[in-house]
Amino acid sequence: MGRRVVPLTLDNLADLPNTCRSCVFWELDPVSGRDAQEAGKGELEKEGWISAVLLEWGSCGRVAYVDDRPAGFVLYAPPAYVPRGQSFPTSPISPDAVQLMVSRVLPGFQGQGLGRVLVQSVAKDLIRRGSRAIEAFGAQGREIPSCVLPAEHLLAVGFKTVRPHHRFPRLRLEARTTLSWKGDMEGALERLLGGRRKEPVLRPF
Repeated sequence: MGRRVVPLTLDNLADLPNTCRSCVFWELDPVSGRDAQEAGKGELEKEGWISAVLLEWGSCGRVAYVDDRPAGFVLYAPPAYVPRGQSFPTSPISPDAVQLMVSRVLPGFQGQGLGRVLVQSVAKDLIRRGSRAIEAFGAQGREIPSCVLPAEHLLAVGFKTVRPHHRFPRLRLEARTTLSWKGDMEGALERLLGGRRKEPVLRPF
């Protein structure tokens, strides 16, 4: 099974699900977002937002492929590019963090660890850019908005609550923490096999 994660660009934007390509929940303020949806301009606004962030900040997303089929994606950006974030009761996002807006693993590819792989790819990108952390607004309770990540999911991939709230807690993940996951697992395997194996463990490319 071939698996790869690549930056989101205008060229592969079409690989996102239709509903996500036209959703501007995070990209616009609540009033502008509602107007865009009612006018049927959501997809155009989304493309314009991604184009602007690409020009001013760089790639703001990652797309995962399994055997060259789109399997999931993640969107993230500095809070200045995410107007909707200002309307949450636990805002603002910390000055040293980038906001994780949305992360999706598509049906048929869930349960394979892709959610964590996507978060790790974001962390690698942010460290390269000099950012320290990823923050997100989670949702909890009976009704979870479709564009807000469940707090339970964020906790499962390593986030910690930094500002509690009964509906929309804010959570944080230190970028360097994610890069230690793989090393920790490999180290545990090395210790497990150490008593029986004298040769170093070679990993395939």
